[in-house]
Amino acid sequence: MNRPVTRFLTPRRLLMASVVVAVVTITLKTLAWYLTGSVGLLSDAMESLVNLASAIFGLVMVTIAARPADEDHPYGHHKAEYFSSGFEGVLIIAAAIGIIWTALHRLLAPQPLEQVGWGLALSVASSALNGLLAWVMFRSAREHRSIALEADARHLVTDVWTSAGVVIGIALVSVTGWLWLDPVVAIGVALNILKEGFHLMWRSSQGLMDEAVEPEVLATIRQTLDGFEHRRGETAIIRFDHVTTRKAGQRRFVDLHMHMPAGWTLGRAAAVRASVEQALMSAVPGLRASIQLLPSDVEAHFDDAKDLI
Repeated sequence: MNRPVTRFLTPRRLLMASVVVAVVTITLKTLAWYLTGSVGLLSDAMESLVNLASAIFGLVMVTIAARPADEDHPYGHHKAEYFSSGFEGVLIIAAAIGIIWTALHRLLAPQPLEQVGWGLALSVASSALNGLLAWVMFRSAREHRSIALEADARHLVTDVWTSAGVVIGIALVSVTGWLWLDPVVAIGVALNILKEGFHLMWRSSQGLMDEAVEPEVLATIRQTLDGFEHRRGETAIIRFDHVTTRKAGQRRFVDLHMHMPAGWTLGRAAAVRASVEQALMSAVPGLRASIQLLPSDVEAHFDDAKDLI
């Protein structure tokens, strides 16, 4: 998929598509459960309900995140996407608990399965839809740096693996006649879903706590700064320190100090700073750079004891 196509497939458009696909898969999986009576297929349908709720909430959060900065939110609304990821994690965990509860009851009282062929066909069809959408979402999430889109894509992939496990379990029940396999597979699916739910909640919490940018992005920032550093013998003419980064949704931020000779005019210093800022923002799309100018012989100090009281 080329870049113009992924740019056309914005997070908002893809989440709208996810809502539509979730409705279709819920219909298919609920029908599969109705035809077979499989608790495994019921657990699969329950997870698709979570897909629908997550896609709707994600769509709302992405819409909010796209709003421009205002007086009350001078840094923008980009962190709204982390709420989407955290909410999706909570829903996944709730669905997993519900699946385990239902499966335990069926484990104690196994029931025969009916019309297995139709049930498996419907489940496979819905999984194919989810798998295709997840593939497109992952590519677009990397292009737009959208955690909400990535979270929804990860959930869809989990749904695909869930369906695969359910299909295998039902097939084994049909071959062996061991009815207990159906609820056991459902419990295994639920445990896998729990893992994904906790992972999404962790990612969301780290974003809300101003996590640093990815290592590869930081490496690009440092490489760009190295191109501007200048030394004359053992003396640094231009140098950088106190490089601090954070990410907020699709945005990346870097704050740093730029040291230069005290004898330079303000105009010359400002011109060099503008060149550095432009180079940084060109090297890392979506980056916002804040550079404080300091004379070469002045050092800034952080975490003064009186500031920690």
